[in-house]
Amino acid sequence: MIVGVTGSDGKLGRATVQRLRAGGHTVTGFDLQGPAGVGFTRVDLADYGQTLDAFLGVTARHGGLDAIVHLAAVPVNGLVPDVTTFENNVTASFHVLFAAHRAGIRTIVSASSITAMGFPFDVAPPFLPLDETHTAAYNTYGLGKVVEEAMAAQLAGWTPGSSITALRFTNVVAEDEYATFDRASEPDYRRDLLGSWIDARDGAEAVALALEHARPGFEVYNVAAPDSGNAAPSREVANRWFPDTPLADDLGEHESLISTHKIRQRLGFSARHSWC
Repeated sequence: MIVGVTGSDGKLGRATVQRLRAGGHTVTGFDLQGPAGVGFTRVDLADYGQTLDAFLGVTARHGGLDAIVHLAAVPVNGLVPDVTTFENNVTASFHVLFAAHRAGIRTIVSASSITAMGFPFDVAPPFLPLDETHTAAYNTYGLGKVVEEAMAAQLAGWTPGSSITALRFTNVVAEDEYATFDRASEPDYRRDLLGSWIDARDGAEAVALALEHARPGFEVYNVAAPDSGNAAPSREVANRWFPDTPLADDLGEHESLISTHKIRQRLGFSARHSWC
């Protein structure tokens, strides 16, 4: 499969490009910066003309794409003004989705986020572990992800056979960032993430599986490690953080408070990396 990956020079983007190439796919990365060479083209996704042209073909790079993996974004609130975060991410996502539609690309995997589920969880979630049925946004990054998912769900129905998969990633941790878990014994460590996390390599595996098992229409999946990033038992931290929130009776001792049941059942996803 010939795959274009936006945000290819980011943390998750680099891991995804590596995983897809290892799986036999031909990959062209698209980003504002990146390594010069056959596998990369500099593209500003804020410019629809550039986006469409890059998807249709780039001399000495590719003559057309079978699929798009859209990972490019302002990754968190605070890097730029809040309105800029929303405008940049929603505009870029619309350009990617609509350019793919115009270019006849029928398979898209797009990065969403658990920020579309209530981050930073100052408002208690309605139940735990939290699954894909819950949507809530309390900052402009999360609001953008809610809008992007709604946009994708509609566009997936415009062309028969089109598949758009939104992966709600939690905080992505690179191989060289595991020292952050030195704080895991702190009572409120990762509270704003419901204790969740995902290794970048496992995030890339989720992308590969979403491409492999693409189905017509729109689907959304949570992507998180099966274990909590907080050292305390999950039931203990959930009761401390959200004393009035119902907990699943079968919640495991250190199980993530972000449910990954759907992606495990439908895509066969299983995170392989643990911090402890």
